[in-house]
Amino acid sequence: MTLTPDQLCATNFSYLRCTLDRWLDDMAELEVEHVELWGVSPHLYVDDTTSRQVDAIRRKLTERELNLTCFCPEQVMYPVNIAAADPTLRDRSIAYFHRCAEVAAQLGAPILFCTSGWNTLDEDPAQAWERSRDALASIAERADQLGLTCVLEALQPVESHIVTTSADIARMREEIGAPNLEVALDTGAMVAAGETILDYTSKGDLAHVHFVDGAPTGHLAWGDGDRPLATWLQDLADADYTGFLSLETIADRYWLDPLPPVRQSFERITAAMREAERTTPAP
Repeated sequence: MTLTPDQLCATNFSYLRCTLDRWLDDMAELEVEHVELWGVSPHLYVDDTTSRQVDAIRRKLTERELNLTCFCPEQVMYPVNIAAADPTLRDRSIAYFHRCAEVAAQLGAPILFCTSGWNTLDEDPAQAWERSRDALASIAERADQLGLTCVLEALQPVESHIVTTSADIARMREEIGAPNLEVALDTGAMVAAGETILDYTSKGDLAHVHFVDGAPTGHLAWGDGDRPLATWLQDLADADYTGFLSLETIADRYWLDPLPPVRQSFERITAAMREAERTTPAP
């Protein structure tokens, strides 16, 4: 099989200095079908958003015929850490994710995006692992009650030392045992860990991919880095991946003019997909 352009998913990650309406209008102009929403201010930070405002955002998506594939709450830059040793911060972070699950369901997003949280460098990482595991189990349970799938992404070592590899994701999922907790692949974290697409696809239940270029890490538009686009697309196709490729482009070089990198990525990936389809032998 080959991957197809209808598996591409735009995001608001490069629109941090723009309004939500600007992003939505740009995506409609590009005739994008699928989007992932990053839950940040000024777009949608759940602790500052009312139920009425969430309903208004869902209407805006519907009016532009945009399908929301995933809700990705901010959980690295903001004071949110489900693995925190401070019980006040951890309890508040878990409550925040429960609210995020409710917002995702209200928006009609089938997937809630999760990471492990992080540990301080001068503490026992095993204790942080246990705190993260128990928190993720609680979040997955609340998401399941709402009919949502959770996906767990590895972070880079500069962000966390808890879940940083595909093996860590597999271990965490096994310990939690939640049927609605599946795998997210982030190509930046994958490269940072020295892993490959196969390391992820071989472990099963790959449900979502943050698919970006880099040099070699980073979250760049395709064509701005040096990653092997055609090879990675083929690796995912060989694994019969049927989910979305979400374009998590986020770099300050894009903030003042965020539309061109989105367009560039769509054009580069679509061209690579069409070339793969052209050169794939008929069955």
